[in-house]
Parts: sequence; C-alpha cells; structure tokens
Amino acid sequence: MTKHLALIEKTQSLIAAGDIVGAEAALVGLADTEGDGALMVVLEQLPPKDVLAVIREYDNSRESVVSLLVSPAQFARAVVIEKLYKDLTRTHLRGMVNAVIFREGADPLEFLNAIGDLDGGSEALADYFSDQWSRVEGFARSGSFEAADEYGKMLSQSALLASAYEKPRVQQDEIADQDWMQLAWILRYELPDLFIEMLMVLRAKVSAHQAAASDEEDEDDAEDDGKVETGDTDRGKATPTTRESDEESAI
Repeated sequence: MTKHLALIEKTQSLIAAGDIVGAEAALVGLADTEGDGALMVVLEQLPPKDVLAVIREYDNSRESVVSLLVSPAQFARAVVIEKLYKDLTRTHLRGMVNAVIFREGADPLEFLNAIGDLDGGSEALADYFSDQWSRVEGFARSGSFEAADEYGKMLSQSALLASAYEKPRVQQDEIADQDWMQLAWILRYELPDLFIEMLMVLRAKVSAHQAAASDEEDEDDAEDDGKVETGDTDRGKATPTTRESDEESAI
C-alpha cells in the first residue's frame, strides 16, 4: 500500500506539472508489474480531476489501459467536471466518452446510468451532443437523424414522454458507429427519461447561445451606428477575464 501511495503522489505531481503522458505511463507501469487489479485500486484513490486529466487525452490510434479499466462511477465523476476545462469544441469530451462507453466488453448502460445519477450528468451529455443538436432534435421528433428545422416546432416535454416507448424507426445496428448517433439511440430507446432530461438541457443551452449571438449582433449594429470610433482604445479588448475560482484557474 505504501508503494501505491507513492505512485499516487507521483501521478498527481506529474499531472500538476502538465506531464499527462508521464502520469499515464506511471499508471500503465503499475498494471504491467502488479496487474490490472492494482491499477484499479489506485484509480479509486485518485481524485476525479486527476482521472479526468488522463482519460480526456485520448488517442484513437491506441487503447489506454486507464480508459479500459476506469469504472462507471469513476468515469461519471470525471465526465461531470470536464466542463471546467472550458473546451468549446467538446472534442476531448466526445473522444473520451466514445472510447470508454464503447470499449470492448463494456455495457454502455452502466456508464450512462452512472452519469445520469450525478448532478451535472445530463448537462455533460448535452455538451457531448452540442454540435449535433439539430439532428438530435430531429431524432427526438421523428426517430430519424435528419436535421430538424431550426425554426420548426419542437415536441413538448409531455409529447416526448408520450413517444418515449415508440418502436425505433432506425435499428441500432444501422447506426452502430460508436459515436453520437449510437449514443443518442441508446439514450432514447433504452434510457428515455435520461434522454429527455438531456434534451431539455441541450435546448436551454442552444437557446442561450442563440440569444447571446443575437445580442452580439445588436451590439455590433449599435457600434456601427455610433458617431464616435473608439478603435483600439476600447478597454474591453484588453481587459483580462476574471478568474472564476482557484479550481478552474488551476485547470
């Protein structure tokens, strides 16, 4: 156990220094010398933010032993704090979710239930689908993945609940891409309550994003109509963003 504590401290120090490759190598070394069971014990002792730091640096060209052994509970705790990285592209989130949930021998339902049971779980799933929101909305409405009309009428929550147990129009093996389509299918037809909860959050995020974009356009129009040109003297362009918390700034 003393050896494991030393490894945990080493792993955390490497992560804090930004050496994620070195941290993963240390964990892999433990699995190689003492077996997968020893690594699973260490993973249980690591804080979720450190587990996240390792598994979010996925690589499609190889399998990570950490991603292969992380438990549903550990993974869920990591996923819900991924937003602290403020990755607007969601590339790391989608990559690690796909790599873990669809790993060989895994039960996607175990991982999705673990995520859904945590505060922030549905928000994390909404972030995962953020780039495909119109097609997810179309899937919720019609059962196919054709993009929904941005200005079309969306199904109400009660209508979504009423259609939750309809037979699939598309079978899972037709879209088994180990990516967002398959994940959306599993959620809608096997975990409909979580799917609806995620969709409500996704709608709110899209609405907020569109409102913010509209406000920016209005501000640009107002500046264009003004008689005073502030140019590069605008203080707003040089004011650094205030840190929201020590925890976020550390990441």
